[in-house]
Amino acid sequence: MPKAFADLSTPLIADACVREGVPLRAAPPGIRPVVPGHRIAGRALPVRHYGSVDVFLEAFGQAEEGDVLVIDNGGRSDEACVGDLAALEAAAAGVSGLVVWGLHRDTPELADIGLPVLSYGSYPPGPLRLDEREPEALTTARFGPHLVSRDDIVFGDDDGVLFVPAEHLDAVLTTARGIRRTERDQAHRIRKGDTLRRQTAFDDYLARRAADPSYTFRQHLRRIGGAIEE
Repeated sequence: MPKAFADLSTPLIADACVREGVPLRAAPPGIRPVVPGHRIAGRALPVRHYGSVDVFLEAFGQAEEGDVLVIDNGGRSDEACVGDLAALEAAAAGVSGLVVWGLHRDTPELADIGLPVLSYGSYPPGPLRLDEREPEALTTARFGPHLVSRDDIVFGDDDGVLFVPAEHLDAVLTTARGIRRTERDQAHRIRKGDTLRRQTAFDDYLARRAADPSYTFRQHLRRIGGAIEE
């Protein structure tokens, strides 16, 4: 899975989901890698956090090589729910990274460990609570408005995190690669002096829009085979 994502990005995956009619399920804005440039791709290993690390240890017992631990901490900003020990144990279990709907701590140690961790920021205090565990603790994780399960693939990079149903993975990856080829070609041509306005026949678009105000730029791009919007 990481190899399949190696030449892609979450923006390309997002555009491909739209193109394929796959529900676009993005983590709420603001999630970032602890170490800039770290990337994640793998099957979701969902877990809900209630104030104790034991639920993570139990989840690791179900992990398969390359899984991504998806931690539901309710988006809390009053505690950090993962740190260096959780990351070390995740790596020992074969987990390829962590995405956290919440905060982390032990930032220098996490950077040294090198396992990709994406969260909403750092905070020194850990949990001081112990909430009642739900039956779904190891089967689904809430992440903003989304419910993530083992049927989902997680993609994460500097731009954010996406959850893609595994059943649509091949189509989304194929389309994302096609979009990438088109956009890289467009970027190369811009650098050579062939402006995006010329590539997209922008003057023709303006003329068509003047004649038909309902004619949109997205319609125009589809007509000429552009890929900068979808």
